[in-house]
Amino acid sequence: MQGQLNTFNLLGVRVSVLTPELAVSCITDMVRRCARGYVCVAPVATIVDARLDLRYREVINNAALVTPDGMPVVWMGRYLGCAQIRRTYGPDLMLRLCDEGRKVGLKHYFYGATPEICDKLSAVLKERFPGLDIVGHMSPPYMPSAELLDSQTLGRINARRPDVLWVGLGSPKQDFWMAMNRSALDVPVMIGIGAAFDFLAGVKPQAPVWVRRSGLEWFFRLCCEPRRLWKRYLLGNTRFVWWVLTEYFLRGPRK
Repeated sequence: MQGQLNTFNLLGVRVSVLTPELAVSCITDMVRRCARGYVCVAPVATIVDARLDLRYREVINNAALVTPDGMPVVWMGRYLGCAQIRRTYGPDLMLRLCDEGRKVGLKHYFYGATPEICDKLSAVLKERFPGLDIVGHMSPPYMPSAELLDSQTLGRINARRPDVLWVGLGSPKQDFWMAMNRSALDVPVMIGIGAAFDFLAGVKPQAPVWVRRSGLEWFFRLCCEPRRLWKRYLLGNTRFVWWVLTEYFLRGPRK
């Protein structure tokens, strides 16, 4: 559960009031305390999915942190009085934690994607951050929905004793997976990181910084993968805008 960190309620989701620096500090503190929690990144798509699915909303609201991953989420946080909030974007969080984590010897493990992508990701990160401790990675067979880990896989991950388990299964699957397997994994922190594996490994294009800051990253990704993402962005974004207009702007701000 989210503890003393400030949050704001966005369409039923408790989003953490974070900056990238604060997120790294919170996660390293979770590792120090062996907190055994999970972190969800929350772009607009996650807010929409959680609004439509009570089970998913409970999974998100039980996370130790819910990062404001999309600029519209940040804008709504500021509208609701959280002036200090800044976008805490999954790929940037991964880079920052890999960098800062070297000071305290964080051990990282990757779960998701393909073996080739994980190999590329490990190589890229180790070259960028000398001394980075990546203790392993695993690419599971395709699963249509989140599944419990078998005892052999649990043993493989736990034997490596990672501090941070990065989960790249895509949302909402990765969030259900973390909640489902949290108690069995001997890992202080799990972070559902979405497409960050692909972006940082260089196998999918990442939107330029100015596009990400403008709130138009969704349009960039839609242009790159229209068949896969059109429902998420065209239908999902429309729902988000309508709900925000009717529940916040027409009624006035509320927490």
